[in-house]
Amino acid sequence: MKKLGVLALCAGLWVTGFAQEDESCRMPADPTLIQFAEYPGYDCVALLDSVSVVVEPTGSGAFTVYKAVKIQTQKGALANRVVKYEYDPLTAHAEFRRATIHRANGDVLNVDVTKACDYAAPARAIYWGAREIMLEMGRLEPGDVIEYEIAKKGFTYALLRSVDDDESRFIPPMRGHFYDIVPFWVDEPTVKKVYRISIPMEKDMQFQFYQGECTSMMHYENGRKAYTFLSENVLPFKRESNMVDLFDAAPKLFMSSTPEWKDKSLWFNKVNEDYGSFAPMPEAQKKVDELIKGKKTEMEKIAVLTHWVADNIRYSGISMGKGEGFTLHNTEMNYTDRCGICKDIAAMLISFLRMAGFEAYPAMTMAGSRVEQIPADHFNHCVAVVKLENGTYMPLDPTWVPFCRELWSSAEQQQNYLPGVPEGSDLCLTPVSAPENHYVRIHAKNKLDAKGTLTGQFTITAEGQSDSNIRRIFTLGWQSDWQNHLEKQLLAVSPKARVVSVDYGKDPKDYQAAPIRITFRYEIPEYALVGKDELLFKPLVMNNLYNQVKSYLRINTDPEERRYGFKDACSRLVELNETIQLPKGYQLAGEGRSGDYQSEVADFSGKLWQEGNQIVLNQELALKKRVYEAADWEGFRTAVNAHKRFDDYIVIKK
Repeated sequence: MKKLGVLALCAGLWVTGFAQEDESCRMPADPTLIQFAEYPGYDCVALLDSVSVVVEPTGSGAFTVYKAVKIQTQKGALANRVVKYEYDPLTAHAEFRRATIHRANGDVLNVDVTKACDYAAPARAIYWGAREIMLEMGRLEPGDVIEYEIAKKGFTYALLRSVDDDESRFIPPMRGHFYDIVPFWVDEPTVKKVYRISIPMEKDMQFQFYQGECTSMMHYENGRKAYTFLSENVLPFKRESNMVDLFDAAPKLFMSSTPEWKDKSLWFNKVNEDYGSFAPMPEAQKKVDELIKGKKTEMEKIAVLTHWVADNIRYSGISMGKGEGFTLHNTEMNYTDRCGICKDIAAMLISFLRMAGFEAYPAMTMAGSRVEQIPADHFNHCVAVVKLENGTYMPLDPTWVPFCRELWSSAEQQQNYLPGVPEGSDLCLTPVSAPENHYVRIHAKNKLDAKGTLTGQFTITAEGQSDSNIRRIFTLGWQSDWQNHLEKQLLAVSPKARVVSVDYGKDPKDYQAAPIRITFRYEIPEYALVGKDELLFKPLVMNNLYNQVKSYLRINTDPEERRYGFKDACSRLVELNETIQLPKGYQLAGEGRSGDYQSEVADFSGKLWQEGNQIVLNQELALKKRVYEAADWEGFRTAVNAHKRFDDYIVIKK
């Protein structure tokens, strides 16, 4: 049928209260007539991608999401035949308002939105009842244009349900305040991307557009303030391997009505104190007294409490109604259930610390990307802070340190956090952890015979995050798998490797006793390639041995330049030492190897030479950060490549 309906001008124009139209976000009556630059090679093109919000005095928002997409290939048709949108019923409601297909031949088909499905969203580890709405658009062909509109009411984060009134669940916990975090990057070419917000005249809104440019405007309409942000002809963001999170590199808009982070800190403190999240409990008090008995210093007490909570509270989140989001579950619930997500594990530690006589409070953080100075709640994780005798606050994260010798995981270095303390706090940043706090050392002593068989032993020791990585098989794996896992370390070097013995101490699960230390004894037939009066082989310590802890090897260091920052798993010190006794009469062919390099972000020193009838390899690589700037690439790349060059084959001749 050829029925031309009245189509959306843009998301903002479909929301009550927006009386004035912006030419920049107007959609023609027939979106198929939109003229745009050709985008060959792309499966589809977004003609308009817009979100509009009308904010009420309570801080609740009415959102309208509108999108029009032109299909260019069969792959694009398949990708767009079903539209999905996720929401959380604790804080929001979402529904399809309308959907239309404009066929390439001019036919217009109105999709029946009453057939949209509303179902439980796929979940893992956190089961808070999130839902998805899904609408099947049906068979599409290249040249078709689809458009749809979704209405949502509520707020985006802060999953707190504190009252029974259904409408009140749409009001954010920090009543009267509104914030939004809007990604302005795209996965498909986009002709126009628009975000528009209307707020009451008496509200103040601060905003900043990061890592890009957009057209912005603010005007008054019907006694309200209206802000519009527009980007045109936006191409998909080009990613780099191991780059920082897209929020740290791609265009984004942050908005917030909260004046400063201190206001959020004070509110976060009050909402949990009022709720009684950390009230003592007799059974828990008994456990605390038992744990700190005999501990003399504050750090001994903090450590034993942190490790107990980290090791004994299982990560598993189910919806418990009141008490989700910013409100931490109370001591009785956490201690009785012994499970929860990050905020519950942090709450358990805070309760323990308080029962031991410490001042402790919750803190919000963002694992994976930075938090900006605009106080929009860009958080996805909850931790704890404890006040030390010197008056400073120390961050603790029991969620990330199960069976780990650290109290704050150094996989969270250079990470922003906001403590909810009674005096209020600004945004804080966790410091860099020195590479030597996370050393991994492999010392090997080997002997090579004329047939190419290698025999010997190596000892691996590690600390910090490196310790946790290597020890994980003992603390988290089945004991019946230990031997098999350890054997695989040598099989990664050679499928012919045979383990003679492994010594990993009395109880490798006791991670607090000492840094991990494992000694392997082995024999590897045909380790070296045998030629006429010559042997060809790699140093064992550089030949796929415990690469699991060498996360930097997964970073492609071939490119000479990078546009964006990049991440490693952790700062790290790698020390590799090996002696190889040669068969009688064999000598190192050519010269040895050496290298020395220092920079602000990475150091390397290494040497391989012959000493008597032995080849000796010594090298040290120090990587000094977890999160690097693009300007750090030259220093990081040079040091890592110098380290990698030592894995070349060694030739010895008779």
